Amino acid sequence: MTKTFFSILFVLTVFSVSFGQTTTKMRYEDKIRIREAINISNQFGEEIWKGINQVPFVVLLIEDSVEYLINHPYPSNDFKLSENDSILKTKIFYRPRKFPDWYLATFPAVNGVNCIVVGTPEKTNKSSTAWIVTLLHEHFHQYEYTYPDYYRSVDKLELSGGDQSGMWQLNYAFPYDSSIIIEQYKKYIAALSKSFSSIDNRSFKKDFKIYISERNKFRQLLKPADYRYFSFQVWQEGIARYSEYKFLQELDNYQPSKDIIQLPDFISFKEYKSEFIIREKNGLEKLKVNIDKRICFYAVGFVEGILLDKLNPEWHDRFLRDKFYIEKYFKK
Repeated sequence: MTKTFFSILFVLTVFSVSFGQTTTKMRYEDKIRIREAINISNQFGEEIWKGINQVPFVVLLIEDSVEYLINHPYPSNDFKLSENDSILKTKIFYRPRKFPDWYLATFPAVNGVNCIVVGTPEKTNKSSTAWIVTLLHEHFHQYEYTYPDYYRSVDKLELSGGDQSGMWQLNYAFPYDSSIIIEQYKKYIAALSKSFSSIDNRSFKKDFKIYISERNKFRQLLKPADYRYFSFQVWQEGIARYSEYKFLQELDNYQPSKDIIQLPDFISFKEYKSEFIIREKNGLEKLKVNIDKRICFYAVGFVEGILLDKLNPEWHDRFLRDKFYIEKYFKK
């Protein structure tokens, strides 16, 4: 009887400890993916966006029942210490899950600090490579949001309609279904796509003029507030997508860690870049503004950012100081 009792107690104790470890410690795979994104930003970020590495790379990783907080300077009291991790070289904290596990977003989720709030690759339907690049996209948002006058400047756009949650950024009543807007948007995108395709050809100058003309016509059809919303989305989300591409450009000769290479769903950054360019160009041409709505503006910003690189390579210096209207950056 005594032996049986202690045997059962031992089994229950082992199970309890094992269960505690699985629920309060991050998976090794997620640690090395986050480490890879941070290493890439540390190595190449300043060449793309001056000052980006001064912004904390804070991640709130969402698993099935637990959220893990990485690199946060002062976690809220509902977080407990999980471990002082040797892979990420920081303390990792955890709490019961509060956010949906499919999130891919950046906002002041913990004590007013902008966190990359992200589900695992499995929950967000991304390969390890795509997930790492998405973290870089979201870190760029941290860079945008941390600039001292960001929130004040957004308020001055007068687009929220009193919504303090930030959901207006997704739900703003842009005239996506207007037939006039749809037709001119098609002409604008066709001209933008042609400029992108001819960027290294003799016809670029002519194609660029047509693109600017069609863009101006699109602007003139929009109400001032609607154009402010469009410009805001291109500036914020479109240039974030462009930033993914800029990081991928830097990674052509980059050697990922052995741990990352061994992940079964990892493809090289060079291969992913080729797929990325094709996907974004197809998106520019095939996404429909009345159906895909604001998602269209990601590809617009991606391509317009590349055009800006050709015509004014110094435009990054103005990005945070002269916000929201990226067409201004064409002028040196």
